[in-house]
Amino acid sequence: MRLRALFLASITIALPLSAAGHGPEAPIAQVEAVGMTVSDMDRAIDFYSRVLAFEKTSDREVLGEDFERLQGVFGARLRIVRMRLGDEEIELTEYLAPRGRPAPVDSRSNDLWFQHIAIIVSDMDAAYQRLREHKVQHSSPAPQRLPDWNPNAGGIEAFYFKDPDGRPLEILEFPEGKGDPKWRRLAVPGKLFLGIDHTAIAVSDTEDSLELYRDRLGLEVVGHSENYGPEQERLNNVFGARLRITALRAGAGPGVELLEYLAPGDGRPMPADERANDLIHWQTILTSPEARELAFELLAGGTPFVSPGVVEIDEPGYPFAEGFLVRDPDGHVLSVMKAVTPTGRPASLEEK
Repeated sequence: MRLRALFLASITIALPLSAAGHGPEAPIAQVEAVGMTVSDMDRAIDFYSRVLAFEKTSDREVLGEDFERLQGVFGARLRIVRMRLGDEEIELTEYLAPRGRPAPVDSRSNDLWFQHIAIIVSDMDAAYQRLREHKVQHSSPAPQRLPDWNPNAGGIEAFYFKDPDGRPLEILEFPEGKGDPKWRRLAVPGKLFLGIDHTAIAVSDTEDSLELYRDRLGLEVVGHSENYGPEQERLNNVFGARLRITALRAGAGPGVELLEYLAPGDGRPMPADERANDLIHWQTILTSPEARELAFELLAGGTPFVSPGVVEIDEPGYPFAEGFLVRDPDGHVLSVMKAVTPTGRPASLEEK
C-alpha cells in the first residue's frame, strides 16, 4: 500500500464555488452512505441484521498510511462492514487498533455530537413491538404522533431508541401525503423496515450550517419545520424542546436534516479532540466526481480538514479511489469520496 496525499496547506488560489442545487453541476452527487464507529463488529452486525433487517454487503479489514491519513488516526487497523436496507447503506467501522472512547452515558439529543439515521417502517405499532421483543434501549418513552396543527410534521409517527453502543436511532412512519412516495411503493406485506430516509444532526446555527451544506456542497433545501410541544419533547427526551428543522437532499441517497434547538440552549459542543475511533463518531459519506476541485474550494472557504488533504487510496477492492474528511461548523464529519474508475485507478491518474 502506498500513500499519495495532496496537501492543501500551500494552496492559495480560491476557485469559484459551484451553484447550489443545480442537478449534475452540484459538487456532491449523492449521500452514498452513513458511517458510524462501533465497539464490537459482530454484535453490531447481529443487531442491525436480526433486529432491523439490514443485509451485509461487504466485510473487509484495512490498515496502513492511506487510511491513517484519511481518517486522522495513526496506527489504525479497521474492520469496515457495509449493510444495506432497501436502497440505502450504512458503513460500520470497528477500530481494532487503536480503540477509541465510549460515548458519554448522559448524551442527549440536543448535544452537538448528536446524529442519527431515520429508518422508515411500514407499520409503527408492529415495528415498536419488534424492538420491544429484542429489548432495545428506549430514548423516547413510546412512539409519538406529531400533532396535526403542525402542517409539515402533523401525523408523522416516530420513536427514538439506541443500538448496542448507545447510538441514537429512529424509526419513522409517514402518513398519507407526506414523505417520499417511494416509501408507499416499498410498503409490501411482510416488509416492516423499508430503508433510510435521512440522517439528522444537531447544529448550533442553521444559517452557518447551510453555508456549507447548501452553498458549498450544493445540497438542496427541500423542507422546513418548527416542532415543539409535549410530543416533540418526549420524542427527543428533551424537556422544553423547540426545534428548527431544515431538510436537505443531494441528487441521490438519504437526506440530511439540520436540527437546531431553539430551546433549550444547553446542548454541549462536540469534544474538540473527537476522533474517528471514538464511539460518538459518525461520518456522512458523500461522493463527488471532482473531489480535488471541491477540496480546494472548501479549503479556500476555511472548512476544517481532518485529513491532511486529498488522500489517494491504493487498496484492492476498496470502492473509493481518493477522498478526504472535513468537519462542518459544529464538528460533524463529512467524508467526501471519489469512486474508482473501471480500471480501478483515480481519474486524475487516468488522465496522465
